Amino acid sequence: MIKKGIILAGGMGTRMSPITKAVNKQLLPVYDKPLIFYPLSILMLAKIKDILIIVNKGQLEQYKKIIPNGERFGIKISYLEQDKPRGLPDAFILGKNFIKKDNVAMILGDNFFYGQSLSKILNHCVNIKSGAKVILHKVINPENFGVAIVKGKKITRIKEKPKKFMSNLAITGLYFFDNKVLNFAKKLKPSKRNELEIVDLLNNYKKNNNLSAEFLGRGGAWLDTGSIEDFYKTTNFVSAIENQQGFKIACLEEIALNNKWIKKKDILKAIKFYGNCDYSKYLKKIIS
Repeated sequence: MIKKGIILAGGMGTRMSPITKAVNKQLLPVYDKPLIFYPLSILMLAKIKDILIIVNKGQLEQYKKIIPNGERFGIKISYLEQDKPRGLPDAFILGKNFIKKDNVAMILGDNFFYGQSLSKILNHCVNIKSGAKVILHKVINPENFGVAIVKGKKITRIKEKPKKFMSNLAITGLYFFDNKVLNFAKKLKPSKRNELEIVDLLNNYKKNNNLSAEFLGRGGAWLDTGSIEDFYKTTNFVSAIENQQGFKIACLEEIALNNKWIKKKDILKAIKFYGNCDYSKYLKKIIS
């Protein structure tokens, strides 16, 4: 059972410059909430209560203004600063004292997931005892992603941005690992980009026939908010769903209340924290 999670919220956000020169990308608004709420909501939906957020050096105070320590959601949030991005597996080297002897999930801070069966999928993922598991999603432009070939639920081959078509199943930015990830990450060598590559890490598990997949179905959505265009696509998606159906995506207090991690009195404190806004009005509605 995975009880710890990492959100990788560093990076320079260069594709969204000049906006990201002043503010970390994960603190920019996706409709009515900062982007960081969305990956955090995924870990909370997976019933993970102990979370490490890795941020850029000098940006920690920005995060602590909106999410000081997780107490508002009945969870524990700690932070680590990185001086520069060294690739996704570096999260496990930086976070070794956080992970200790536990299994761990990792989600990229700019990834957005949505789907009716998402909680069920996440439940399958956090229950791994050994090996690694990733979530795959069909895309129309696989040449832009790391993709996987699967047999049943076992991954038999992975390739980063293939020039020739081999699969349309993209590896999303949500990963679940046993504790061996610490050792595998430590032994990785930098690629030509001078970064540690997530594909190399996953290949260590694949070699041992210990890499499996869950699938985000046709009704699910996975969006990478790495560019301005994708960022606004995600904002429009959230706006359309919320205004059509009347509920909020990634309302952290609502998830915490449903998980019985907080009580109605804690929602009242949250309303006071946020002030007079639409998010507070929604919180009032869920406890009325």
